[in-house]
Amino acid sequence: MKRESRKDYRKAIGGKARAAALSAEERADIARKGAAARWNSEIPIAEFEGAFNIGASEIDAVVLADGRRIITQATFLRALGRSRSPKAGTGVLSTIEDRPFFLQAEVLDPFIGPELEKASTPVFYRTKNGGKGVGYDAELLPSVAEVYLKFRDSELTQQGKVPTKYSHIVTACDMLIRGLAHVGIIALVDEATGYQEVRDRLALQAILDTFLAKELAAWAKRFPDEFYKEIFRLRGWIWKGMKVNKPQVVASYTKDIVYERLLPGLLEELEKKNPKMDTGRRRNKHHQWLTADVGHPALAQHLFGVITLMKASKSWDDFKLMLDQALPKRNTTPMLGFTE
Repeated sequence: MKRESRKDYRKAIGGKARAAALSAEERADIARKGAAARWNSEIPIAEFEGAFNIGASEIDAVVLADGRRIITQATFLRALGRSRSPKAGTGVLSTIEDRPFFLQAEVLDPFIGPELEKASTPVFYRTKNGGKGVGYDAELLPSVAEVYLKFRDSELTQQGKVPTKYSHIVTACDMLIRGLAHVGIIALVDEATGYQEVRDRLALQAILDTFLAKELAAWAKRFPDEFYKEIFRLRGWIWKGMKVNKPQVVASYTKDIVYERLLPGLLEELEKKNPKMDTGRRRNKHHQWLTADVGHPALAQHLFGVITLMKASKSWDDFKLMLDQALPKRNTTPMLGFTE
């Protein structure tokens, strides 16, 4: 065991021993004093606030003045399948050596690295209206979910099942990971709070780099025939199959419907990476530049939503109206729908 690891291990053991030796009143008193010290010190202020949905969970998020993206403690716990509330007067769930409640179980120790330990410290801040707020770094959410899923995999391998007391948490974490990637949580927080309008170009570029493949991916069909069939139906054109050349305007429809709405700045970045040749054609399909782990799943989800809107529309105008309302382009104001 490395020297630093031994030190951390002794620190953790010592912390648990000290906590066990204290009475309930002593622990409560320490928690109250700690809370008072936290709120009396200079703490950051939330400049952006908002909420978004992941599955059935609504996540409250803020962006602090220093750019940190934070998920509030209560919704962080709900997303993990936990329902506990902070101890009265503390503003944060009880911890052992700064480890939050949701990572305290000893069965999770083998799956928690030093980076996660450091990142799991709660963040205290002031809300826009001056209230007290407690939360965690947004990127901690998928990391904690992965800890529970590693624990699940280990239990299934060694015991053949997951302990009942953890099954609902594992289920929640599995659902969370399926719908969430690190770039996804950042993009959702930024959109919910309005921060995407002011974040610097470097932050956006980091998201785009995660979204786009560094090297060209092998060609694979990403746009289902149904997407084009619905365009033809809504435009009143006769569908003769994919082997027949599509009207040239379909390419501009694809830009408008898909790439301009998928991620801010994505189309511009794709056109730089995949410029037109002298023939007027592009060497590759735009979707070949999307990454397999983030870009392609996001494209598939977007197309599913678009095709659903298409099927619900009676005309091209109906579809465009619903599209602008449900999946608007960035920096545009969607048209209001009116009932007849």
